[in-house]
Amino acid sequence: MEKKIITISREFGSGGRTIGHLVAEKLGIPFYDKELVDQIALESGFAPKFVEEHGEHSPGKSLLSYAFASQGVPGIMNGLSTADFLWNVQCSVILQLAEKGPCVIVGRNADYILKDRKDCLHAYIHADMDFRADRIVRLYGESEKSPEARLQEKDKRRRVNYQHYTGRTWGVSQNYDICLNSATIGVEACADIIVSLVNASK
Repeated sequence: MEKKIITISREFGSGGRTIGHLVAEKLGIPFYDKELVDQIALESGFAPKFVEEHGEHSPGKSLLSYAFASQGVPGIMNGLSTADFLWNVQCSVILQLAEKGPCVIVGRNADYILKDRKDCLHAYIHADMDFRADRIVRLYGESEKSPEARLQEKDKRRRVNYQHYTGRTWGVSQNYDICLNSATIGVEACADIIVSLVNASK
């Protein structure tokens, strides 16, 4: 079956977002990353910055401890915790975007949310620690934490969030159609491989 929807899951700093953008450009289809965050924010009522920062947090932590209890408040967000409420909105938005037509969706557990669609190609982008550490410093600059610590923290959040909501292990090859090492293959080449797979499915 023709692959019309491409989901890009990625380790932090591996270039997955850039690869997704390149794929969308080469195929001439919509790209959803920041736009996805904006839509989730619009439908959830949370600020985009909050959605971006907390949409991949480990469930069970108080994401809005300064406003809501972590277990949810009756009558607010249907009594759901902030994490569960965001997850429900996220699922709804991603399903709606896929229904609109061909697109590339980065992150947000889209591979799992769209797992029952036969017209999807699910890609996972990874790379070694040195490659990713160098990349995040070049893109985002230095911080108080070491690049390695930043990578480990971000990946841990994604791993715990993914396992909690999907029951699957993040980054395991069986969850995806293709896994690519951007450090050895190159960002541009990764995009070309994904595009070739989509075109071959037509």
